[in-house]
Amino acid sequence: MKGVLFDFDGTLTRPGAIDFPAIKQTIGCPGDVAILEYIKSQPPRKRVVLTEILEGYEAEAARLSIPNKGAEACLSTLRMRDVPVGIITRNSLKSVISALQQFEGSECHDFDVVITRGAALPKPSPEGVFKAAAGMGCLAEELMVVGDFRFDVIAGKRAGAGTILLTNGGASTMAPGDPEPDYICRYFDEVAEILLDKLFCFDQ
Repeated sequence: MKGVLFDFDGTLTRPGAIDFPAIKQTIGCPGDVAILEYIKSQPPRKRVVLTEILEGYEAEAARLSIPNKGAEACLSTLRMRDVPVGIITRNSLKSVISALQQFEGSECHDFDVVITRGAALPKPSPEGVFKAAAGMGCLAEELMVVGDFRFDVIAGKRAGAGTILLTNGGASTMAPGDPEPDYICRYFDEVAEILLDKLFCFDQ
């Protein structure tokens, strides 16, 4: 593995800042349909209105976001070892920039790539993983994709990358028929241990 691509909400940040069920209820999105896909299916004018509602929720969540326990230390160590690090998220770039203000040592420019929904087709499409790999100077199969939701694993697997599913102490979000993640971790500290001790071995 030559680089790490992190999901943002619930992975680099602690889960719970954004209320997805509340968003779905507000915009009338069925429970079994993903929010971005639902918005995309609507007529153009309604799509604009629903996107504004979503961005309002994202802005509030960004203000409430705090780093996941162990995330900042892990990022710092990866950077010290010159491991390329990126973000891949279904969020807007504006919300990511805002949420990173709650981090002590990370801003957007500290990441080699930041792939948001405006930069590539959203996960579970692998397009963002391929685009991130190109920006990080490696192949998709040389990346480890880390995320807390099944879409992260699916996108990574479709691109040929390694995958880590973070459950944050809860149940797995994987569904029947989904590809199996390479690793399942309950907490971010376990993710860091895998990345720093098991996968990235340097003779520096």
